[in-house]
Amino acid sequence: MQKVINVLAITSFAVSAAIVGAGTFVYLNKDSIVDGIKEKAMEAAMGAVTDALPSMLDGAIPELPSVTGGAMPELPTTTGGPIPSGPSMPF
Repeated sequence: MQKVINVLAITSFAVSAAIVGAGTFVYLNKDSIVDGIKEKAMEAAMGAVTDALPSMLDGAIPELPSVTGGAMPELPTTTGGPIPSGPSMPF
């Protein structure tokens, strides 16, 4: 029975030491870990934007009308009405 308790004690110590060691490692290297995650996130975001941008622009820019036969389309002969004048300045 004493041997089982000793094995459990040694196992418990090893697990506790591993947790303390991992926590110390993460604490001492947290800046580089955060920077690495930020870089990966920015690369992923830039890749998504770069992939989506051409299709977004194609949908946002209207097609120009084509002129066939070299003839120019007719320009309008009338325009809209005059712009009404606003209130005059009191001074």
